[in-house]
Amino acid sequence: MSSVLGRCRVPRGASAPLLRRAASSSAPRAETRVFSGIQPTGTPHLGNYCGALAQWVALQDAAAPATRLFAVVDLHALTVPFSAAQMPAQVRGMTAALLGAGLDPKRNILFRQSDVAAHAELAWLLSCLAPLGWLQRMTQFKQKALAARSDCSLGLLAYPVLMAADILLYRATHVPVGEDQLQHLELTRMLAATFNDRFGSKRADGREVLSKPFALVEEQPDDKQRALARIMSLRDPTKKMSKSDPAPRSRIELTDSADDIRKKLRKATTDAVAGISYDREARPGVSNLLDIASAVSDLSVAQLEAQYADYSTAAFKDSVADAVIAKICPVGERIRQYEADESYLDDVLAAGADQASELAAVTMKDVKDVMGLA
Repeated sequence: MSSVLGRCRVPRGASAPLLRRAASSSAPRAETRVFSGIQPTGTPHLGNYCGALAQWVALQDAAAPATRLFAVVDLHALTVPFSAAQMPAQVRGMTAALLGAGLDPKRNILFRQSDVAAHAELAWLLSCLAPLGWLQRMTQFKQKALAARSDCSLGLLAYPVLMAADILLYRATHVPVGEDQLQHLELTRMLAATFNDRFGSKRADGREVLSKPFALVEEQPDDKQRALARIMSLRDPTKKMSKSDPAPRSRIELTDSADDIRKKLRKATTDAVAGISYDREARPGVSNLLDIASAVSDLSVAQLEAQYADYSTAAFKDSVADAVIAKICPVGERIRQYEADESYLDDVLAAGADQASELAAVTMKDVKDVMGLA
């Protein structure tokens, strides 16, 4: 894979094992399609970048040809309190972040979810097939409903159905997901199977109307992939780094200045134990810094642990800051350049929506045909 300035390292051929497994365990497919989405809720942080965005960028150079669709999923963002006035700017901001991270709109379909009405339409059709019990068992719904208490909405409950519609609408074969989304992807497969079993297919090639997708994950991740997936809060290293954390110093945002990055890392929670060593249970703060250093460098956690074994935590924090600044600041600069050109961002989203709509129309024609809605 070619290098992309400022992005986290993703090992060559990381997705190949899964692509081979998927091809051997399902009917032949005309093409490989990848779909993923990100909500326009705040500036992406280091964890988003290394865990998802860098992987998306790396997929551009995968050996196997594929159609790749990446959506700014603004409909999903409506399940929590939001500002209607700020939503357009948030969508543009996230688009700028994706482009700044290295996504090429000429090689990928990049669009705003709400610009393709078929997302909501298919979500409604699938919701009429989804047993309520399936949705109530979703772990994320339970967690968010507990936090929202009486403010829990139907949209929050139906969130996984819309996510399923996002994927099934484009007959995606692979979906890059983290461990926290695997349950939702399994629900997507169950809904596809339920639909296909109930309505059958009238496609000329005899294939199922809704294709069951596979998770695009590394089957045997090495230290590098594990570091990318577990970047934690700088304030509370037992929790994942999050855009929704009310404390800005808990995360490194892609648009942070070099001074901000250094200040946040210097204030990161660690401990008073001498030296630098990796132990997620006993030393979560120092371990998190080792994971961050590994994620933005070509070194494994074990190599970093040996290199900095005799360092004080203060000196180690400065070394981590140097590595993060070198990796993230060029990305932030590109993001700011894209943010300054709103018309270009709108053009990218409009062109992507046109392409996505063409693919969606094919699926919806088949869906409506078998459901008697044509």
